[in-house]
Amino acid sequence: MILRFTLPFRTAWGQRLVVCGSLPSLGQWNLDQALSLHYQPDSGIWTQEISLPDDQLGTVEYKYVLLDDRDGGKHWEWGPNRALNSDAGQFTRVVLEDYWRAPALPENELHTAAFTKALMRRTTAPAPAAKPARLAGSVVRFQLSAPRVDSDHRLCVLGSDSALGAWDAKKAVVLSDADYPTWTADVALENPEQTAQYKYGIWDPRTKQILQLEAGEDRLITASQDKRTLRVKADDQFRYPTGNWRGAGVALPVFALRSRQGLGVGEFPDIKLLVDWAVATGLKLVQVLPINDTVATHTWVDSYPYAAISVFALHPQYLNLDAVAELKDEAAREELARLREEFNAKDFVDYEPVMNTKWKFIKQLYQQEKANLLADPMYQLFRDEQKSWLIPYAAFCGLRDRFGTADFSQWPEEFRSPAVAAELVREDNPEFDEFGVHLFTQFHLDRQLLDAVDYARQHGVVVKGDLPIGIYRHSVDAWTQPELYHMHQQAGAPPDDFSVTGQNWRFPTYNWERMAEDGYEWWQQRMGHLARYFDALRIDHILGFFRIWEIPGHSVEGLLGHFSPALPLHRHEIEQRVGWFDYGRMCEPYIRWHILQEIFHGQAQSVFDEFMEDAGHGVIRLKEHVRTQRQMEAVFAEKIQQDPANTEHYTWLRTGLYKLANEVLFVPDDLRADFYHPRITVYLSRSFKELDEQTRPRMHEVYIDFFFRRHEDFWRRQGLVKLPAVRWATDMLICGEDLGMVPESVPGVMKALGILGLNIQRMPSDPTVEFGHPDAAPYLSVVSPGSHDMSTVRGWWEEDREQTQKFFETILGHWGEQAPQYCEPWVAREVTVQHLYSPAMWAIFPLQDLMAMDARLRRQDPLEEQINVPANPTHFWKYRFHIPLEELRQEAGFNKEVQQLVNQSGRNQTY
Repeated sequence: MILRFTLPFRTAWGQRLVVCGSLPSLGQWNLDQALSLHYQPDSGIWTQEISLPDDQLGTVEYKYVLLDDRDGGKHWEWGPNRALNSDAGQFTRVVLEDYWRAPALPENELHTAAFTKALMRRTTAPAPAAKPARLAGSVVRFQLSAPRVDSDHRLCVLGSDSALGAWDAKKAVVLSDADYPTWTADVALENPEQTAQYKYGIWDPRTKQILQLEAGEDRLITASQDKRTLRVKADDQFRYPTGNWRGAGVALPVFALRSRQGLGVGEFPDIKLLVDWAVATGLKLVQVLPINDTVATHTWVDSYPYAAISVFALHPQYLNLDAVAELKDEAAREELARLREEFNAKDFVDYEPVMNTKWKFIKQLYQQEKANLLADPMYQLFRDEQKSWLIPYAAFCGLRDRFGTADFSQWPEEFRSPAVAAELVREDNPEFDEFGVHLFTQFHLDRQLLDAVDYARQHGVVVKGDLPIGIYRHSVDAWTQPELYHMHQQAGAPPDDFSVTGQNWRFPTYNWERMAEDGYEWWQQRMGHLARYFDALRIDHILGFFRIWEIPGHSVEGLLGHFSPALPLHRHEIEQRVGWFDYGRMCEPYIRWHILQEIFHGQAQSVFDEFMEDAGHGVIRLKEHVRTQRQMEAVFAEKIQQDPANTEHYTWLRTGLYKLANEVLFVPDDLRADFYHPRITVYLSRSFKELDEQTRPRMHEVYIDFFFRRHEDFWRRQGLVKLPAVRWATDMLICGEDLGMVPESVPGVMKALGILGLNIQRMPSDPTVEFGHPDAAPYLSVVSPGSHDMSTVRGWWEEDREQTQKFFETILGHWGEQAPQYCEPWVAREVTVQHLYSPAMWAIFPLQDLMAMDARLRRQDPLEEQINVPANPTHFWKYRFHIPLEELRQEAGFNKEVQQLVNQSGRNQTY
């Protein structure tokens, strides 16, 4: 058999095309031995053919690669491997008429699981591929990759040849979806010696009609006299006349879901209720916060969902006890019913009592169902498939509870190594129950979440998860693979609208060099596990893949951190650019008497006496026991413990001392001596403001260059190295949370990798404007009026009257009008509509902001609707939606209003 490759492609000088694939003649995936294509200048087509021996007939896989001899670039075409079944006995020749699959096209994201497994999932058995009615000398295989076809519809092809219906829509050839999202049909043309025109269309099997033909010029099949030839027309994109697909969704943490069946907290089965509401309102996506286990202290501190003790395990709070099994003990059943009524009456998630109750009944159910569990083939399969993380996790949890801490460095020596896990979790271990209860819990959590996600997919709704950027330092991950992290460092974020002193998440930073050694296997495992549950994913703080804000272990706040990796300044460069270098003046806290008076007022002298010393020449120095913020934290923790009545006063003093520790111009690099990073927002510091008139502008220029010019290409290359392994580990639709101090290179890298950005009106990516406008968002993005880290639209409306007035006039268009005191329902409606009409692929709304459109249904106090306060590192994550979802589903008037808005904006239609 002769196999001929053809590909239209206009190259530049120094570029050439090759085809690499599974056959020896295609290099067997060795690019150095790939098949070179030849360019035909007249047609603009690259082509080459090979002879396929009989022993190589079967499925051939291949891809095209653009080689650029100018810079050594090797650019593979986008998408999965192409596949051809070459075992076609009636043909002696196969001509592959391919198109280059370009990366970074918006249409590429329609091939993700969000579309193929949920939005456009196939609900019926695949239709068989059309076969020619007669044995012909030449057959054309129409092959089009098109995921954007409604579940109830099919693709068809219609054309000028009689075999293609002669443009009679009733005689169109319906394509098979057996290989969805690729559609195929084999057709023997009646007049192959004549050039034929054709187009693809959307076919409704129920009415047997073409709903719409694709836009643009007719496609062509060139005339051919070839005999016993299969021509594979692997066409490019379906050309939709209605433009891009757009959808809308709702965001709410699982813990905030309220239902009658829950136990004071949202549970995985409650996701089905939210899906039901989404279907009723035309919404296509449900977004949740991280759902991993965060149980480290068995206190309310564990309510923080971004500090997981395992990046694989699910949080026990989301387990619905009734769905596991009915309690056989009558007294236990009655107690559970009573506590359910008590907890469900609360307007917030009372984390500790809820979790204590869950653990109590989980342990009872475990003892009751243990024999059934261990004999259950489904459990055995789950345990075997997930053992790489499940066994260490169960051991970790058991030891955490046995020794009263998740800090494994505090455990007895013989248990500090994760090598003990396998022995501890053996079923014949006399102490197995300490660990087996966690296997039991994870098995049922997995089943309940898979069931909820499958329900969502069946109803055409995408479930979007959330990947935290960091790991908790007292976690299974740190216990089992400490070499993957810099445990002596802390990750966080530089100052932004969320926090003026930055955020210190206290997570260890990643050892990217070590992770790269095995091709980022840990990341690929993590992404693969998330894909078990989600079809779309939000990557928290995606900027961390370019550079993370790394904070030294001695800091509490984030101001004394620096970006990592980075290109710090050598002292000689500072001397050259600033004019001088003095370590004491630039790198040690700048403290003078007038500054103490400004911060501590009448208590300045007593603060000086207790915490400072005179260093001469008007310079004041912190005493050795309070030189760092972590030392200060420890000192005041002891004071508060001994004198809790004065907690507020001690907190005020501590905050003032923190400010003094931050009064530096440069932060020393932690790896290289004599290298320094300008302190973030240094221009706001007293140390900067009191520089002399010559030094201040020089220092400011160094700062601007360092943070906004020096690293652009460096960080771009960092992102291009790390992100592809994460992006292509699964077929999930990936969205990146790219808020804050965003390097200019980030949007370009995200676009190249098909990662959707995030656009929030109150945090515009353009630093020259105060508010962003949803109309300006690119297609590959998500627009939203807010996030879980912000106040709701109603809460924000009341924070700053001057800012609200500007927004009311410039963004909502009410020029010269007085903004209402409160965010009235009609105002919330205008904000919602503005987002719905954005060109962005997704408009996703916090449920609280949608409820703001209804005065009767929305919560009375908007301040109670904020989920997180990033400026408060000890925030209690306790928000709970105020209406049971069963009741929300019955609010026909409100639901119809939301549905009408979604429908009118075009976000509830496939084409």
